[in-house]
Amino acid sequence: MDYIPLDPVKEFIKTGGSKMVMGHDPKNEHAEKTFSAAEVYEGSILRGYIYVILEGEQYENVSHFLFGSYIVRLAVRSMAITFIAAAIISILALTVITKNIRSVVREVRKFKEGDLSARIKIKGRGELNELGDAFNEMADTIVQNIEEMKTMDNLRRDLVANVSHDLRTPLATIQGYIETIMMKADTLSEEERTNYMNTIFSSAERLKNLVSELFELSRLEAREKKPLPEPFSIAELVQDIQQKNLVIAKPKNISLKLEFPQELPFVYADIGMMEKVLQNLLDNAIKFTGENGTVTISMQQEDNCVLINVSDTGSGISKDELPHIFNRYQQADRSEVEDYGGLGLGLAIVKKILEVHDIQIDVQSEEGVGTTFTFRVPVYEPVDKIGEEKKIANKLQNKST
Repeated sequence: MDYIPLDPVKEFIKTGGSKMVMGHDPKNEHAEKTFSAAEVYEGSILRGYIYVILEGEQYENVSHFLFGSYIVRLAVRSMAITFIAAAIISILALTVITKNIRSVVREVRKFKEGDLSARIKIKGRGELNELGDAFNEMADTIVQNIEEMKTMDNLRRDLVANVSHDLRTPLATIQGYIETIMMKADTLSEEERTNYMNTIFSSAERLKNLVSELFELSRLEAREKKPLPEPFSIAELVQDIQQKNLVIAKPKNISLKLEFPQELPFVYADIGMMEKVLQNLLDNAIKFTGENGTVTISMQQEDNCVLINVSDTGSGISKDELPHIFNRYQQADRSEVEDYGGLGLGLAIVKKILEVHDIQIDVQSEEGVGTTFTFRVPVYEPVDKIGEEKKIANKLQNKST
């Protein structure tokens, strides 16, 4: 650039340098820089101007170098600080994580070695906490299953002992009377022979009933026996069962009463299973009711169900024994059960049959007064008959599987 505009120079001189004015750089026509200027006179004649650029090329080079060096140092320092901070944070995080992992591994190993109380304790949130919660839930489930298996194993042992005892009694009776008949075949009178044969028959009948009850209960517990619901008259079924049991109740002079309204709706259930429920409850009531006692079956409609009560005036059940009467593995008093005959599986079968029907049974009892069993059977509602029957049947089938 061979010349510079004089306007900035004149302005600078006019203000006496009190105002910063940007001027052109002769070496870079596109740059403006600070300058200083003065007039040059020859005598009284203005001959020109002295124009000095304050930020020259060397100044720029030095300035750029220093600024660049500062930026580099600042960048290096920042990177170093960032790296050190990242390293410290990583070490701390890794320490916490490895500590939690070691804790998890330690508790899992303790559980594996047999310490069933070992649980993972991790505070805060995150995947390790979720892992700990999942392990603790799994451990609780395993411990619960082990306890249940122990309980069931103990109960099964009791059942085997009880069944063995009950099987042994009729078998021993049968064997003893057969041996007697064989040994005294020539000396036995016809009346004695008949009595012996009747005893053998009753013992064989008791043995058959016991095996049948065990088989039926096993099928119900294994969900092999499923209900086939259909509409039927519960009043007619109860009347038939009453007539069948009059002969059984007669030796003890027990009165079998029925109480229900004339118009009772049809119910919807498996008729064969409901007959078994009512028969078992009636057998139980007759067994534990003394002479001249009363057994009553009462029914009444209650909303969309038929409420059924089977009550007796028997010996009643103590408060301690009451929670266990439906348990197939537990008998409150073995001697009392033996006095009345059988293993006492009838109530367990009742419970299982009603469970597959999604029906709950309740019992109330007072010693010396009697016992009442209560359950509700759903009323048959012929609305959309085919579809409703399928719907209820499917529900019962699903409940039993």
